[in-house]
Amino acid sequence: MLHRDPWLLPDGVEEILPEDAQYLESLRRQLLDVFECWGYQKVVPPFIDYLDSLLTGSGHDLNLQTFKLTDQLSGEMLGIRADMTPQVARIDAHSLSHQQVSRLCYEGTTLHTRGDALDKTRIPMQIGAELFGHAEIDSDIEVIQLMLEVLAMAGLKNVHLDLGHVGIYRGLVAQANLTEQQELELFEVLQRKANSELVELLEKYAVAADLQTIFLSLPKLNGDKSVLAKARTVFATADTCVSNALMQLEELADILHSYYPALTISFDLAELRGYHYHTGMVFAAFVAEVGKEIARGGRYDNIGQIFGNARPATGFSADLKVLAALTKKSQTAADIVKIFAPFVLGDRALDEKVRDLRASGNIVIKQLSGQQSNAEHLACNQILEKIDENWVLVPLN
Repeated sequence: MLHRDPWLLPDGVEEILPEDAQYLESLRRQLLDVFECWGYQKVVPPFIDYLDSLLTGSGHDLNLQTFKLTDQLSGEMLGIRADMTPQVARIDAHSLSHQQVSRLCYEGTTLHTRGDALDKTRIPMQIGAELFGHAEIDSDIEVIQLMLEVLAMAGLKNVHLDLGHVGIYRGLVAQANLTEQQELELFEVLQRKANSELVELLEKYAVAADLQTIFLSLPKLNGDKSVLAKARTVFATADTCVSNALMQLEELADILHSYYPALTISFDLAELRGYHYHTGMVFAAFVAEVGKEIARGGRYDNIGQIFGNARPATGFSADLKVLAALTKKSQTAADIVKIFAPFVLGDRALDEKVRDLRASGNIVIKQLSGQQSNAEHLACNQILEKIDENWVLVPLN
């Protein structure tokens, strides 16, 4: 048996110490308040669920990321959630089960079988919002605006927004009459931008020459808004569903620019985040400090169909721990008010003063009997002293 120190943690699993945990909790409350102000109601999906429910819709992309186990009560396969979106879709489609627009938000720990190349953690703390029951572009705009508001409230500056539309690739695949297997093979090569392999596959599938030209152009169609003008020329022979998707991107970009003139917006028509479940617009937010997106989302209509209520939907999510790590401000002890209350057995006036201070949101640390630590040792910067029979706050120099 391999010897392991009992204090070691599994790879990709970390504990959060008091100072960071305090900031993380403060940020969590702040961002949930933002959701509430926008009319999003919080739901709490279970940490463990039936595997087929977790792998519905978006869940198929998460099969390898999901820890699986057998339920000792029913004998059925269970999974520990790697993404909360399918669960929230079930809540909307089945538990709420109405045709009105619903706005739901959530936060909680997820578990991955492996971390990604940049962020090694396997226990992200997912926070996000989903809007169900509306299929028009203004719900996409609302969700993107909410994402940008959340990032701004977290303290992130100079956010870069990347836009795409999976309808472009879906339309081209349909026009080329590719099989499901061919579609997946081509998608994988396209994501790697492996041009030589892309040429070989297109020839192998006997794709028409004009469509081959379009597919080969996709990896090059990324950059600022001028990309969309180039795409209109490239997609001249494509079906109307492709041109309609392109028009939606242009409309979305124009509206967002009118709201946020200083926001950097780019386009990547070959970047198909969550392709296997997204059905329309996809988007991601980046900052210079991180080499991957810090928040992402998109439209995923009809995900609730398996739960008996197919609904248009759009939403976004982020890892709260990543946001906290990016925005945590350096604090000195003087930035946080901590009050030291001396040990005085049976002093009701002191006990009431401590209770009132805590009720007002102050941090008060009471000395214990026989405790040798003083106010300075406990990082307190104020102390309760009895002056003229009254307990008053005295700053510590």
